[in-house]
Amino acid sequence: MISAERSQSQSPRSPAAAAAAGAPYLSISVTDPVKMGTGVQSYISYRVITKTNLPEFEGGEKIVIRRYSDFEWLHDRLAEKFKGIFIPPLPEKNAVEKFRFSKEFIELRRQALDLFVNRTASHPELKQSEDLRTFLQADEEKMDRARSYESGMFKKPGDFLQMFKDVQSKVSDVVLGKEKPVEESTPEYEKLKHYIFELENHLAEAQKQAYRLVKRHRELGQSLADFGKAIKLLGACEGDSLEKVFSEVGSKSEMLSIKLQREADNLLFNFEEPLKDYVRAVQSIKATMLDRANAFRQHFDLDQERKYKELNLEKLKFMNPEKFSESEVEFSELKAASEEATKRYEHIVSVMNDELARFQEQKTADIGLAFHEFAKGQAKLAKDIADAWRSVLPKLEACSTS
Repeated sequence: MISAERSQSQSPRSPAAAAAAGAPYLSISVTDPVKMGTGVQSYISYRVITKTNLPEFEGGEKIVIRRYSDFEWLHDRLAEKFKGIFIPPLPEKNAVEKFRFSKEFIELRRQALDLFVNRTASHPELKQSEDLRTFLQADEEKMDRARSYESGMFKKPGDFLQMFKDVQSKVSDVVLGKEKPVEESTPEYEKLKHYIFELENHLAEAQKQAYRLVKRHRELGQSLADFGKAIKLLGACEGDSLEKVFSEVGSKSEMLSIKLQREADNLLFNFEEPLKDYVRAVQSIKATMLDRANAFRQHFDLDQERKYKELNLEKLKFMNPEKFSESEVEFSELKAASEEATKRYEHIVSVMNDELARFQEQKTADIGLAFHEFAKGQAKLAKDIADAWRSVLPKLEACSTS
């Protein structure tokens, strides 16, 4: 299970503590995953429980049923409306079919979805979203209507998936400046781009090695279980004093096998998964950088066009007075559009600066906690292993000298 400390680090203040202090609170939990349907139409539904005393919400407690596509809808609405903000990442949509309904996969996804919605509710801007309130309160019929709503950028989830794939394929080119004709290239932004891509690579490598640790703990656990059974059978074959000693060695092996399997689960949920979560978080930052690149391009292009039109307007004033009035109106509209594009770009830059500070602070806390959980688990496992084998040494020594 996910560590309590990690869950609390991402979640709003608990309702009991906030209510006792007379403070406003918003607590959300994603629980009770249930498989619905059969065959290719099957999916997992979740109960989303909201407890709050905020006046903009309906009542103190609300329970709704949601599926992955509902979380995806909320994510996409937030990404469209809150430019510059690092939208909390979702777990991956696709999974290998044979693992899609395994207990481990379902629990990992439930925890990731819980983390997503609580991060959203903890964010000073995102928590004010009307779409978040719809997600947390609307009945299933209203939620279905909201998801099927198509207007402008708000399209079907399938369209968004394709759009996200397109973003993924373009992000590197746009952010790294491979796509022309124009790019933002201040020293500060170049430094940020380099850091984000380096961070993604190092996090991905750390997560890959963490996965190998989980796998090896499980393999060693299974090997110890098999060894325990084999050594017990060997002892039974030998009889006398060896049977008792070998039986104890076998029991210790089986006991350690269980501890290794438990530590493998601990590593998966509290070490590998947090690292994987931050790989996804960096992808969210890169998507925001793409928004920034597009905003800069629009700002730059309109500003260049405005300058060009302004020069032509001056010429028309003397060379073609009749056309001047018409062109002056067009220029005013272009100038307004240019100023608006500049404001959008500058807003994204300003918001990103604040978001980076939040991201760094949260990353330090979360990754620090993940490594603390890793070291604590490894230390306890090493002690358990040493204690187990130390306890049988005297009996094994007695056998070897008898």
